[in-house]
Amino acid sequence: MRSLYTQFCAGLLFPLHERLKGHDSVAVRRELEASQWYSSELLRGLQIRRLKDLLHHADSNVPYYRQIFAELGFAPDSVRSLDDLGRLPFLTKTAIRANTDALKSGMATNLTRLNTGGSSGEPLIFFVGKERTSHDVAAKWRATRWWDVDIGDREIVVWGSPIELSTQDRIKSVRDQLMRTRLLPAFEMSAAKLDGFIATMRSVRPRMLFGYPSALSHIARHAEATGKRLNDVGIQVAFVTSEQLYDDQRAQIEKTFGCRVANGYGGRDAGFIAHQCPEGEMHITAEDIIVEIIDPEGSVLPPGSSGEIVVTHLASRDFPFIRYRTGDIGVVSTRQCRCGRGLPVLQEIQGRTTDFVVAQDGTIMHGLALIYVLRDLPGVQAFKIVQESLDHTRIMLTPNDGADVTALSGKIVEGLRARLGYGTKITVDIVDQIPAEKSGKYRYVQSNVVAANSIG
Repeated sequence: MRSLYTQFCAGLLFPLHERLKGHDSVAVRRELEASQWYSSELLRGLQIRRLKDLLHHADSNVPYYRQIFAELGFAPDSVRSLDDLGRLPFLTKTAIRANTDALKSGMATNLTRLNTGGSSGEPLIFFVGKERTSHDVAAKWRATRWWDVDIGDREIVVWGSPIELSTQDRIKSVRDQLMRTRLLPAFEMSAAKLDGFIATMRSVRPRMLFGYPSALSHIARHAEATGKRLNDVGIQVAFVTSEQLYDDQRAQIEKTFGCRVANGYGGRDAGFIAHQCPEGEMHITAEDIIVEIIDPEGSVLPPGSSGEIVVTHLASRDFPFIRYRTGDIGVVSTRQCRCGRGLPVLQEIQGRTTDFVVAQDGTIMHGLALIYVLRDLPGVQAFKIVQESLDHTRIMLTPNDGADVTALSGKIVEGLRARLGYGTKITVDIVDQIPAEKSGKYRYVQSNVVAANSIG
C-alpha cells in the first residue's frame, strides 16, 4: 500500500514536474503499462510501425541517414519485418564522433548534450531530445512500479556520474527533497565515508536503493564487517545498474539490506534496454528498443546465441540510434517470463567486450575466469585486473590487514598463469585503495587487448 505522500508525488507532483519540462513521461508510462501485456506478435507489429516512422523521419530530416539511404537505395516503405534492419549499416561510436552534427534532425529543438564516461579512453558525445527523455523516464518508472514502490517513496541513490553530481543546484535539491530522494556520491569509499552512508540509511529509512552494484555491495560488506544492521530499516528493493551484477554482489546486498535486488541494463547512449521483474527475468523495453545479437562478423544471431548487443531506439528521432553497437555481450532468451508480460527476455548480460580477456593461445574468456582466482583467496580485500597485453597482466591488490602479501601474490601469479598461459608476466601492485573510474564505477577487469581489437 503506497503512502498518501507517495500517491501525491507519483500522481500529481512528479507529473507536474515532467509537464513543466515538456516531457510526456506520464502518458508514455500509461501506454507502456498497457503494452507490456501484449502478445509477442502484437509487440512486433508495434515495433515495425514505430521503426518505419523512425526511418521515414531519418530519411526526411537527418543528413547522415539521408545520405546513407540514398547510397544504399533504401526506402523506409520497403520495411516489412524487423529482419529488414539488416539492410542498414551499424552505428558505431566512431561514426557518431565523425558525424555528430549530421546525426541531428533538422526538426530537433532544445536538444540535451550528453556523454558517456569513455571507459575505452575517449568519451562519446551525443544528443537527446524530449521524446527520448520522456520514453526513457517512463520505462524506468514502469519497472520501478513492478516492485511495489513508486516515485515519492523514500529513496537513497548511490551514484558517481559527474553529470548527476554537477547538477545539484538549488532547484534540483528542492525537487529531490520533495520526491524524498537522497544522493550519496560513490566516488570515495573510505571507512569514514561508508560509516556516514550507513548512518544516513538508518536515519532516512528508505524503501528503495538505487546505485552501482559494486558500490551497494561495498557498503553492505562494510556494514557486515563493522556489525551494523541495515536489514531492519524497511528497504523493499535495491535497483542496480550501469555495471555487471555478479552473483556474490546480489547475495551480499540481499543479505545485508534484507531486500530483493532488481537488475537494470542500459546506458546514456543506448537508453534503458532491460529491467528485471520480481520473477527474476530481464525484460527488454520492446516498445522502444529493438535488440539484435550479432557475431564478430556482424551477422545477426538467433535467440539463445551469445553475441554483441545492437540496439535501435525507436524514440530517438531527434538524434537517431539505429543499429547502435553497444560493445556489450549478451543473449536474448527463447522463453517467455512466468509473470505473463509479453516483453522479450534478455537471458544474459555477459559484460562489455573489455570485460573479456585473451589467453596467450588466443582463447577468449570472460573476466570471471580471473576474478574467481582472486575472490577465492583469503587475504584479498579488493582488486582490479588490467590485461595490458597478451604477455602482461597487471593486478592492483589491496590486501587485508595481516595478510602474507608475498604468499598471496605468489598464489595470484600461479592462478592467473594457469588460465592465461605460463609465459604470461603477472605483476602484482599493492595499493591502499582501488581507484574508481571517472564515473564513480568500479571495474574488476579491463582488457586492453580486447579493446584494441574491438570495432567502433
